[in-house]
Amino acid sequence: MPKNLNDILTRVKPEKVVGSMNITLNNVCFDSRQVVEGDLFVAVKGVHVDGHQFIETAIEKGAKAVVCEQIPEIISTGITFVAVTDSATALGFIASAFFDFPSEIMKCIGVTGTNGKTSTVFLLHQLFSVLGYKCGLLSTIENRIGSHKVKSTHTTADAIQINSNLKSMVDEGCEYCFLEVSSHALDQDRTAGIEFHGAVFTNITHDHLDYHTTFDNYIKAKKKFFDGLPESAFALVNFDDRNGKVMLQNTNAVKSGYSIKSISDFKARIIESRLDGIELRIDEKELWSRLVGGFNAYNLLASYSVAILDGQNQDEVLKALSGLSPAEGRFQIIPNKAGVTAIVDYAHTPDALKNVLGTIQSLRTGNEKLCTVIGAGGDRDKQKRPKMAQLACNWSDHVILTSDNPRTEDPQTIINDLDAGLDPVQKRKAVSIIDRREAIKTACMISMSGDIILVAGKGHETYQEINGVRNHFDDREILAECLNQKE
Repeated sequence: MPKNLNDILTRVKPEKVVGSMNITLNNVCFDSRQVVEGDLFVAVKGVHVDGHQFIETAIEKGAKAVVCEQIPEIISTGITFVAVTDSATALGFIASAFFDFPSEIMKCIGVTGTNGKTSTVFLLHQLFSVLGYKCGLLSTIENRIGSHKVKSTHTTADAIQINSNLKSMVDEGCEYCFLEVSSHALDQDRTAGIEFHGAVFTNITHDHLDYHTTFDNYIKAKKKFFDGLPESAFALVNFDDRNGKVMLQNTNAVKSGYSIKSISDFKARIIESRLDGIELRIDEKELWSRLVGGFNAYNLLASYSVAILDGQNQDEVLKALSGLSPAEGRFQIIPNKAGVTAIVDYAHTPDALKNVLGTIQSLRTGNEKLCTVIGAGGDRDKQKRPKMAQLACNWSDHVILTSDNPRTEDPQTIINDLDAGLDPVQKRKAVSIIDRREAIKTACMISMSGDIILVAGKGHETYQEINGVRNHFDDREILAECLNQKE
């Protein structure tokens, strides 16, 4: 769908233009390798690579126009150059315009936070679908465009892919899109140009400091989402998180809070919690859900709050919530013949692991043993590794330290970092098995009927990444296979 450059830049303020603006362009790219004849190339300064270094390559491949922060001293004849203050931000507005501003046609609701993003957007997608709306989903696990599922490669994709997906949703007749908004995406302006109908903040805990360097930078990245909301949007935050109100400080959006412990606009109380679900009282009405654990009480409450803020009927919302299923790999109980309660969870931060282990502990009778299998991702924040091993040992009877996605890092080094956080008493509970399959198999071998196994860290993932290669690996498949083979 060719577009005129003037139309593509309708919401971008150029600092300088060299060449004609009245030209037609076939596509927008920020990766020079994808450029073909007649494209617009946007030179973005990335974390590891500066797109300005590839302007000449893009032109050689056929780019007719270039948006950049610095126009080259020697410019090619017949090429239009547009200088902007921030090309990453400009890319978002350019992508939105190129795909006909899809976020302004339907309601986009973004969810950010350390934990609970995926579960909350999945619940919202299910909830609004049950309420009768056609919905889209952009998440860590998968993307959904109407009834079509599309593979997800990032928690939050790049601006071009996001807007392309949103355009497809509009074409499919979707009225809502629920999307995860990561701190990386916010820091890199990947959501610039998207008109949000609402934003949700779940919580913020220790994570991604390998990227953000400091916790303060991490908070600022999340807060950027709320600072950019329009007056027409709603900003919904978890008041039980001490940084919830921080997110609201400079927003122009309508402010609301939800909580279980604090005073808030939307309030819930856990009446009963079991391994087959939880009973809640939300705004003085009772609800039974098949979801398990206190953390899911927050996710359900956030989803309920969004629906009410959007003007949905309270009774219909509560009825729909009671039938919702959890997201894949989030406190997912794996059926088996061995009589073991087998749980797979994506928990890969100290706070997430604490929530899962705390939930399990609250549901234990005291007779069963808990074996936790845990690793840590390679080439990522190393500070959380010893804390996670400590939590696992404090809450479990047996702990197996193993590989997660080692990526380019030596798995033994990762395990050593985990083990370094353990005192002599904790070390007696823990063993190290580098091979994750063998670690899960061992957990199954030592667990008896009635016991509990938690395999944490990878959740829904169906691969294990080692030295840049992704091999098929699904914790759920292996856990079920090993337990069903027990005699």
